[in-house]
Amino acid sequence: MASTRTATTSDFHGIYASTVCPMDAGGAIDEAGLERHLNTVLDGTGLRGLLVNGHAGENAVLSRAEHRRVIELARRAAEGRLIVAGINSESSEAAALLARDAADAGADAVMVFAPFSWALGAAPRVIVSHHEIVHQATSLPMFLFQGSVRAGHTAFAPDVLRALLALPRVVGIKEGSWETSAYEAVRRLTKSVRPDVAVMASGDEHLLPCFVLGSEGSLVSLAAIVPELIVALDRAVAREDLAGARALHERIYPLAKAIYGTPPGSLATARIKACLALLRRLAHATCRAPVGDLPREEFDRLERALADAGLMQARSAAGKPALAVGMS
Repeated sequence: MASTRTATTSDFHGIYASTVCPMDAGGAIDEAGLERHLNTVLDGTGLRGLLVNGHAGENAVLSRAEHRRVIELARRAAEGRLIVAGINSESSEAAALLARDAADAGADAVMVFAPFSWALGAAPRVIVSHHEIVHQATSLPMFLFQGSVRAGHTAFAPDVLRALLALPRVVGIKEGSWETSAYEAVRRLTKSVRPDVAVMASGDEHLLPCFVLGSEGSLVSLAAIVPELIVALDRAVAREDLAGARALHERIYPLAKAIYGTPPGSLATARIKACLALLRRLAHATCRAPVGDLPREEFDRLERALADAGLMQARSAAGKPALAVGMS
């Protein structure tokens, strides 16, 4: 059922978990596992909502029907919290269909991801036209996605960003420049053109400095693993508790580095799933081909990062990872 909610830009401020899409050993969506994942992420963590069908949700390998089903399950789990649905397609027509499906399935907003071919470079008119087509497909608010400075040419040039900010239903930017100076430049430009648009720091390794520079929240995949830490970091910065924020950053950073800061970056989603499996929050860490399963050494490295974050104790005598007291 389509959302009937009338939203303003400030309604979308806050922390969102960019969730994964659990799959069984054969690569089919594990719907029961997905519902458990969503409920665990949301339970008592202070999140504003969820970003589903993002890169962490393996949007590029899901069918149209699977995109819609993920949103339906998220709508059921969210219980009034917000659902932002990722839209990722090389075809503008297909992207528009995904956006319409998202509206019908109950999403509160859509987020347009740059097609992967844009990493090679795309004409400004092509970038703007793609977003206009998705924007016109529904009446939903829209988030932009600012790509990493390390991801080819997917980051918007200033003139392109200005043109995209002219779209009236743009309410926010998932700012993933992954570089603090680039983040500040995007934030300053956006606030000069559209001060109402939320610029939301979403580079997992750089949340602390970006939050300090100013952010209206975050849509971030680390919040699928440690939602309580990301929310706590945001709140510590907001109350100008720098010592508390730095202490939280010390727990978050090694995990972010292990997932995103270790080449190749294309394994980030598989690493998130591996962390959730190590924490016994997913039955399988399966990703669809060609990514597949991670080697044992990756699991060992991620287990150490989880321990550094205070989420796991040392291995038990049976060789199984033991959960820290008080953690689910």
